[in-house]
Amino acid sequence: MGQHWTDAVFLHWRIPHAVAAAFMPPGVVPDEFDGSAWVGLIGFRMQGAGLGRGPGIPYFGSFNEINVRLYSKEPDGTRGVVFLSLDASRLAVVLTARAAGIPYVWSRDRFRAARLPDPSTGYSVRRFRGGARSDFAVAPEFDVEATDPLSVHLTARFGLHTRFRGRTLYVPNTHTAWPLVRAQVTVLEDQLISAAGITVSGPPESALFSPGVFTQFGRPRTLEDGP
Repeated sequence: MGQHWTDAVFLHWRIPHAVAAAFMPPGVVPDEFDGSAWVGLIGFRMQGAGLGRGPGIPYFGSFNEINVRLYSKEPDGTRGVVFLSLDASRLAVVLTARAAGIPYVWSRDRFRAARLPDPSTGYSVRRFRGGARSDFAVAPEFDVEATDPLSVHLTARFGLHTRFRGRTLYVPNTHTAWPLVRAQVTVLEDQLISAAGITVSGPPESALFSPGVFTQFGRPRTLEDGP
């Protein structure tokens, strides 16, 4: 599957190693930076998802996605993402992904585009039946590139770890480096992280924006279970 991920907002907080470890599938551990594990709240626009570089699937191939995620590492150093939740409005996509072990949630969501005089861009989520909600936006600083080690650590992720039918899988993902800029948080009222079972407080330590990348997923492989 190939797709474009555009208008990406990355917000990240430090969390204790033990908190992240509780969510890791067997065979992987939290991937730390500066002595901490990290939890991310990320929103982006999925556009033109389809097979390879062919045309995207009409309607179902384009939607907003808002996810809560942790960072994982295999014994050989292979790094990945562990998703705690992924909110999207396409029910068919949600049901298909959940059948494959990916924790999608069917929600109403909206992309907030920057419009003068307000430079903020971001996302809003409303889960059905009075569930968790989230509103977050940032003002990108397009003249301040984010190439520091922490920004790279949190975004240069080329696969995901997940649990499916009693096995831990790694699903590879290929894309160029995210073009990143620093961002100032302008809106932040989030319940998705706490709904996933993690508590954070205060503003995020890292706030980034990217116009996007083209990415492709490869064939999953199975990890041997840990002890």
